[in-house]
Amino acid sequence: MEEDRILKLQKQIERLKKAVKKQRYGLVWMDIPEAFEDDIENKLPILKEVPELAIENDDGKPTHILIEGDNYHALTCLNYTHKSKIDVIYIDPPYNTGSDGFRYKDKRIIDKFPDGTEVPKDHSFRHSYWLSFMRKRLELARNLLKDTGVMFISIDDNELAQLKLLCDDIFGESNFVETFVWNKTQTPPSLSNKCRGNVEYVLCYEKKLNRNKYFGKKSNNSDAPLINKGNGIKELTFPVGSVRFNIPDGIYRAGNYSSVRVLEDFEVENGRNKTTLKIAGEFKWVQSNLEEELSLGTYFLIKSRKMSIRYQKTDENVSEMLPNKLIDASFGVRTNEEASKELREMAIQFNFSKPRSLIAFLIEMVTYYSTEEIVVLDFFAGSGTTGHAVMELNQEDKGTRQFILVTNNENKIMGEVCYPRIKKAINGYTKLNGEEIKGLGNSLKYYKTAFVGRNGILNTTDDDKIELAHNAGELLAIAENTLELVKQNDHYQLFEDSNKDKYTAIYFREELEKFDDFVKMVEKLQKKTIVYVFSWSNEEFSTDFAYLKNVKVKTIPLPILEIYKNIYNLG
Repeated sequence: MEEDRILKLQKQIERLKKAVKKQRYGLVWMDIPEAFEDDIENKLPILKEVPELAIENDDGKPTHILIEGDNYHALTCLNYTHKSKIDVIYIDPPYNTGSDGFRYKDKRIIDKFPDGTEVPKDHSFRHSYWLSFMRKRLELARNLLKDTGVMFISIDDNELAQLKLLCDDIFGESNFVETFVWNKTQTPPSLSNKCRGNVEYVLCYEKKLNRNKYFGKKSNNSDAPLINKGNGIKELTFPVGSVRFNIPDGIYRAGNYSSVRVLEDFEVENGRNKTTLKIAGEFKWVQSNLEEELSLGTYFLIKSRKMSIRYQKTDENVSEMLPNKLIDASFGVRTNEEASKELREMAIQFNFSKPRSLIAFLIEMVTYYSTEEIVVLDFFAGSGTTGHAVMELNQEDKGTRQFILVTNNENKIMGEVCYPRIKKAINGYTKLNGEEIKGLGNSLKYYKTAFVGRNGILNTTDDDKIELAHNAGELLAIAENTLELVKQNDHYQLFEDSNKDKYTAIYFREELEKFDDFVKMVEKLQKKTIVYVFSWSNEEFSTDFAYLKNVKVKTIPLPILEIYKNIYNLG
């Protein structure tokens, strides 16, 4: 009897084990393969510049990147050029409402629907198509974020629940920050059978959850540097908790940091100085001025490890996000009506734009203490609102944020909406009422996705590798942010950055007949230079440049192919 009871229990345990394996918590859908014409299954994606669409201004402001093409192909290229380099990603993907024009290229039936399958609300694969479409792109996007990077995704009720579970899987549930609620309209629809909806949502994930606080600006006041070059050196002592930091918690040692000298070790905890901060520099104030400002509510902030301290006269323009997470006019964030009005005033026809105040708010919320070297990506660029918002933020605080926008040209959205808007924002324009709007300046490089080779990524031949190396110049220049082509011949190219501070030199031929000339060219640059050399293996030609201290050598094309192979295997 006892043996029978034990055997019965063992069988019951086995049944439960099998049931546990079958039962899965989370999002389950039919993952339907997506078809691409000339995609990475057949050829190798690259980026090619369209020089005649470049916008150049010698104003010291950033040069931004606009990419025309399918965002899956563009994200593949960016996984080589910008892996772990992006600070903020904002996207406004199709909401899959059944009437928003979302199409899916179902690989199984592409012969019947070469332009993609319409996805009405009652389509049996409606959610499966959308999730298959989003998953591939979000996986590629996550790779692009820095460890401190943040992702924002606009969405409405149609796919909010599904998107949350999908992002939990891709980013990790522990890296979820918040679902922000945005007041999208002043005039909610009155024809609904149930209620008048006036909000949308913005999902927020960090690549790796950190302790950084998110702040919303409530006024146009801005901070200013405490350093005034040319002043005499002064020592200042900041009491515990009086300085805000946007650098990791920890102990920072005494020593020289850019324009200041830290006199004693100090500790940062929860974004504030846990111990007294004593620093010396060419400050505007002496200690008595500092103490008076502290008594008046002036606060101080340090944005980076350079320890350059800044101040703001009042604290009323910064507040932690409201408890109900509502983003509305109290933060200066406008509605869709405002976005539509702005585009009409720019003589641009487009009905689905987000207000740039919303995107500016989100970007500034997560980068408030760091305006330099920030890269912002939007791969559902639409009308170009994200680019416009980035340039406007830079105008306000003298920041150097750079944007990368990606969109295809379906319904001429790039040629008649996105590019013209960015061009007008840079150069200035006249409103329909005759008011002149001054341009924001900045520069722009325009690229298109293209393809090389005759075989897929997993079956590349030597000829494919040679063709990739011969056409990788723009990819490499983008990777190093040296976007200006200054020299090119049949064997090598030379690119420089807009400030002429660094170069990218590329020897792309397997034959070495011009290699000595290439080396001599690099010698003459005498500035920081990344050298790329064609190699059949990982041989780096490092000895050829070992005597040049400012030169770092890399190879092509194998590192590009390795990145592409990793992406291909994601599927």
